[in-house]
Parts: sequence; structure tokens; C-alpha cells
Amino acid sequence: MMVSTRGRYALRVLIDLAEKGSGGYVPLIDIAKRQEISEKYLESVVSSLVKAGMLEGMRGKRGGYRLTKKPAEYTVGDILKLTEKSMAPVACLDCAVNSCERKESCKTLPMWTELDKRINDYLQSVTLADLCENE
Repeated sequence: MMVSTRGRYALRVLIDLAEKGSGGYVPLIDIAKRQEISEKYLESVVSSLVKAGMLEGMRGKRGGYRLTKKPAEYTVGDILKLTEKSMAPVACLDCAVNSCERKESCKTLPMWTELDKRINDYLQSVTLADLCENE
């Protein structure tokens, strides 16, 4: 499992908004400058966060983006599930139904399944609020 730039940037944007937003709208250009990320690239990341209901945007002079929930209500697991194609440690766990022809005799499948469960459980246990406190 490797978290993409998109996933890491989504986390950074959400942390930035949690720390700097105070419930108000924050212009994307301000986030881009603080995070040293291309504004153009962030537009794409933020767009998917808005579509998923994690952020809301407002156009205009006082526009920008803000969180739709409290930071404690966002889990890293939910954020990464949105941005990553898969968090599975191996390809056979990448789909809802494991269609691997060796699954019945695979000696390593239980280990990979447990690793996948532990990763998911851990990422679901870490919130945006937790990350904001890690200083």
C-alpha cells in the first residue's frame, strides 16, 4: 500500500482548514501558499472533497472552502478511501469479492487479510482532530 500525492494533499488541505478555518471560508490560494502546493493541482483535490461532502465551497470575494463537519468527525480512513484507488496490501484483496483462483489454498491470505483489517481499523481510528493535535 502506498498513499498517493493526492491522498497526502487531501489530508494537508483538510488539516489546514481545520487549523486555520475557524468555520469561515478560506481561499484556495491561501491554502496553496501555506502548504506549498500548486493551486491548480489543489483545485482537483478540493473538487473531489466537495463532491464527497467533506468540504463546501463559496465563490466570490469572500469565497473559499470550509469543512462541513467538525474535525473529530473526519477519519483518515474515510479521506484516503475517497482519494486512493485501493488501500489493500495485495491485489487479491483489492475487490469486494476475492476472485483469486488460489484463495482456498493460499497460506498467506489470512495474514494479508489481517494486515488489511489492521490498516483499515487504524486509519478509521485516527481523526482530523488527532492530526491537528500532533505538534
